[in-house]
Amino acid sequence: MNHTAELALERHQDAVGARIGMWLFLFTELLLFGGMFLLYAIYLNKYVQEFHYGAGELNQFVGALNTIILLTSSLTMALSIAALQRKNKKWSVLFLIITILLGSAFLVNKYFEWSAKIAHGIFPGSPELQLHPKGEILFYGLYYTMTGLHGLHVLIGIIIMLFMLRLLLRDNYTALTLRENMLERFVGKRLALTDDREQKLWESEVIAPEVQEISLVIRGVQTEEENQSRVIKLENAGLYWHLVDIIWIFLFPLFYLISM
Repeated sequence: MNHTAELALERHQDAVGARIGMWLFLFTELLLFGGMFLLYAIYLNKYVQEFHYGAGELNQFVGALNTIILLTSSLTMALSIAALQRKNKKWSVLFLIITILLGSAFLVNKYFEWSAKIAHGIFPGSPELQLHPKGEILFYGLYYTMTGLHGLHVLIGIIIMLFMLRLLLRDNYTALTLRENMLERFVGKRLALTDDREQKLWESEVIAPEVQEISLVIRGVQTEEENQSRVIKLENAGLYWHLVDIIWIFLFPLFYLISM
C-alpha cells in the first residue's frame, strides 16, 4: 500500500532548473547595479571633493544601523531555510517573520533619512540643491537613484517573503487517487494509509471489482515532495534577499564612508 501511495503522489520537480533560473535573474540584477557602480566611479574620479563633502552630509549612524539590520536579516533568512530543510516549519516561520520585520525596519529608517534630507530641500531638481556645485548635485542624484532602486528591491523582497509566509502557513492537503487497475489486486482486502510515523490516516475495504477509484484528500499531511518544493522556493527567495543585502554592503561605504 505504501508503495502504491508513493506512485500516486509522485510529482515532477526540476530543482536544478529552478535554481539556475534564479541565478540567471540575479545576474541581470548585478548587471543593472554594476552599471550604476561604474557610473558612480567615473563621477567620483571627476568630482572627488564634492562627493566627499556630500557624503559627509549623510547620517553615518543611520547607514550603519541599516547595514546591521540587513546583515542580521540575511542570518535569519538562512536560519529559516535551514529549519525548513529539517522539516521544522514552526522555526522556519518564526525566522521568516523576523526577516520580514527587519526588512521593514530598514525601509522605515530609509524613509526618515530621506524625509530629513527632503525637509532641508536636498533632493533632485530642488532649488536649494541647484545652488550647490555640480559635483554635489551629481552625488545626490546618484544617492537617491541607487538607494531608491535598492529600497524598491527591499520592498519586492518583503513581498516575496510574505507570499512564502502564506505558503508555509497554509494547511497541507495530500491528494491520493487509487484507480481501477490498482484496486483489482486488493478486492476483498483492507487498504490502509499511514504516515512516516506509522500512524494510520485512513483505512477501508475494497468490496467489489466494480469500484472505479478511491479518492482521498487528507488534511495536515505533507509529502516529501511538497516539503522539497517549499524548500526550493524559500531558497530562491533567500538568494534574492542575500543579493539585496550584498548590494547594500557596497552602497554603504560608497555613500556614507568616503568622507571619513
